[in-house]
Amino acid sequence: MDFTLSEAQEELAGLTRRILADRLQPGTHGEGGFDAALWKELVAAGVADADFGLLEQCTVLTEIGRAVAPVPYLPTRTMAAAAILTFGTPEQIERWAMPAVRGSLVLAVALPDVGAPSGFTAENGRLTGVQTAVPFGAFADAFLIPAGDGVYVVEQAEVEAQSVIDTADAALVRLNDAPGELLGSGIEEWLRQHGTVGLCALQLGVLESALHRTAEYAKERKQFDHPLAGFQAVRQRLADAYIDVEAVRLSMWQAAWRLSEGLPAAEEVATAKYWAAEAGHRVAHTAVHLHGGVGIDVEHPVHRYFAAAKRNEFALGGATAQLRALGELLAAEPA
Repeated sequence: MDFTLSEAQEELAGLTRRILADRLQPGTHGEGGFDAALWKELVAAGVADADFGLLEQCTVLTEIGRAVAPVPYLPTRTMAAAAILTFGTPEQIERWAMPAVRGSLVLAVALPDVGAPSGFTAENGRLTGVQTAVPFGAFADAFLIPAGDGVYVVEQAEVEAQSVIDTADAALVRLNDAPGELLGSGIEEWLRQHGTVGLCALQLGVLESALHRTAEYAKERKQFDHPLAGFQAVRQRLADAYIDVEAVRLSMWQAAWRLSEGLPAAEEVATAKYWAAEAGHRVAHTAVHLHGGVGIDVEHPVHRYFAAAKRNEFALGGATAQLRALGELLAAEPA
């Protein structure tokens, strides 16, 4: 396995980084959640192209995480559109996937945390149930809903916008005998694995940027006439954070590579999400603690990274849930 980015991935990362640097306007903490103009510009530049595989998508997601950009790349492109492109009929691809990768539709996925049951049931193509805090649900044109042993595309949903830890993009999604279009059976785990790896890529970008900002701050901020970075305890904590970030990077790319090669990856995905959650917790708190008083100011940039890291920590199941899932997988292996 060689996790060095290809030339195409390097160019894709650079393109995404330039667009985000030029166009991103950080919003008010706890508000907004979706920059429609930025999303359309990213799509117009081709970063959501239908030909990109998971490795290319993870490259984009890392840059989105690094900028904490409020765009629905993960649910719309990496999860929903990718699932429809893989499992959908030509009609479904034309109706849902292509508009999504062209930026004219926002798709969200009401996926429960690992180990938790779906909040929806299906009977004769009609869905009933509820799920809270669906990412980008407040702005979605349609939803992918796992119910029973199938995944359905649903348009007619009752949506109640919600604010979560960092933005207001989430939604309470309620279905009451709503019509659903079956995408396929037995694909919920595919959705979960690809979504989880994409979430780890987002977290990698968030943590990388948080660590870089904290290291730069430690070089400039002085205490007792010495830069913070001159104190051994500060250097050790930064070094620990660096090792955590590298663990997230390695485990994420290992899981992404196996999925991209069509290899079994359940254990690798759970391991990657464990590190994204556990290491994410430590790095986020390191960033806040070493920034001192400004670290708890919701108007300070570092707080955006803290909030994003905490949300990513628990999305689709936190560290404990991932360890339980990993334990079940290991226990099921033949002796």
